[in-house]
Amino acid sequence: MSIEVLLNQFKEVSEHPHRQIEAYKAQGKKVIGVLPYYAPEELVLAAGMVPMGIWGSNSKTISLAKEYCATFYCTIAQLALEMLLDGTLDMLDGIITPTICDTLRPMSQNIRVAMSKKLPCIFLAHPQYRRPAFGLQFTVDQYMHIKAELEKISGTAITDEALRQAIKVMNRSRKARREFVKLAGQHPEAVSAVNRSAVLRSAWFMEKEVHTAKLEELNALLAALPASQWKGKKVLTSGIICDNPKLLQIFDDNNIAIAADDVAQESRAIRVDAAETGDPMMALAQQFADQDYDVLLYDEHSNQNRRGEFVAKLAKDSGAQGLVLFMQQFCDPEEMEYPYLKKALDEAGVPHIKLGVDQQMRDFGQASTAIQAFADVL
Repeated sequence: MSIEVLLNQFKEVSEHPHRQIEAYKAQGKKVIGVLPYYAPEELVLAAGMVPMGIWGSNSKTISLAKEYCATFYCTIAQLALEMLLDGTLDMLDGIITPTICDTLRPMSQNIRVAMSKKLPCIFLAHPQYRRPAFGLQFTVDQYMHIKAELEKISGTAITDEALRQAIKVMNRSRKARREFVKLAGQHPEAVSAVNRSAVLRSAWFMEKEVHTAKLEELNALLAALPASQWKGKKVLTSGIICDNPKLLQIFDDNNIAIAADDVAQESRAIRVDAAETGDPMMALAQQFADQDYDVLLYDEHSNQNRRGEFVAKLAKDSGAQGLVLFMQQFCDPEEMEYPYLKKALDEAGVPHIKLGVDQQMRDFGQASTAIQAFADVL
């Protein structure tokens, strides 16, 4: 297939994830919803089920979820509950609710109450101190709980061998996505900002082996292209999520390419692989322990501004001329981190802009003006 055909296939999935759920259910498969992020999709795969990422919606309005949520919850969390309440996700067989931030903790309980008569809700608490032995054991204990709950839903025992195979599947998926991020940054003439997002977003909705096979085919075609003669600008993107096609179209309209990203929904989630040998449950716990440079994870060396310096270096190494920070409205960790991130970017000489976003935005006039002005500065 051609690059254009493959990109269109990924885009179709990205824009219509409900069709994927319908297709899997028609095939007799069970589907488990997975809220953001760092939830072990490997356990869902090992149980013979399909993990389905839930990252809010760019096309819905919060209505029913207002009965459960405070107004200062981020729209990603509120719209996830909205889709559960309005029937959009009725075909799910269960849902995993991580508690990685102060919004997801109470939200997990809101979902449990709201969905008590509809589907099983599996609570996942990650440890703050994830690296010491006691932190690893806590993670293992949590994953064992998830394993037991998934076995009830699937009716299938999750064996160590099945879990090791699932780890291999996910490692291959992460590797292919990391390669795509690199190649898309090298060939912006072939992969627009809108299409780049669609490829990465679709990975949350497709069976991983199917997505990976298509992505490896696309990567091979991109790698075979001649060196790019891109005349536009290149930026690094950062934030929890930036997947709205209308917002990303502004980048394409202004010849701004995404060289790389520090986005939770995109590259942050695929930085670290799990060991494919030894105890598979401990391998998954160690994988979480090895995650780093994330605003939602505890950093015992935060006084050194490691994350800010990491992002600044990532911008430099990727060839980006600046950084666009998508600040999720009501995300306290991101808002509190910003002064330190700005300090590191300023010291590294990386120009940046900060755009406040949420998933109910429909008018991108101000964002368009800001991005156009930033392009002129670059």
